[in-house]
Amino acid sequence: MSRKTQQKARMRKVRHRRVRKSIRGDAARPRLNVFRSLKHIYAQVIDDSAGATLLSLSTKTPEIRSQLESGMDRKAQSRIVGRVLGEKMKAQGVSTVTFDRGGYQYHGRVKELAEGVRESGLEF
Repeated sequence: MSRKTQQKARMRKVRHRRVRKSIRGDAARPRLNVFRSLKHIYAQVIDDSAGATLLSLSTKTPEIRSQLESGMDRKAQSRIVGRVLGEKMKAQGVSTVTFDRGGYQYHGRVKELAEGVRESGLEF
């Protein structure tokens, strides 16, 4: 990795730690955490008080993989991940979450995932 890439990754982790000081998830309002790599996007719904992951989805999940079309851009893939995640959380009885963007800017794939979650009826 180049020095600039290492610096960007380090600064994202610093931002994430700073934001995580104030964001907590509990059973009533779990935390929706987002991680994005160059090819994929990952989302977890976490109950921090119990230290448990309630749900985890990504573009690698077989259920979502079957919904993705070849040649589909990553933003559209992110929206599908968000939509499926929101539907599953509604089925579990969760209606609100706290959004943790993971130190990333709220635009592009992170924003598309969030809008997909909102489309399915989850609030944050």
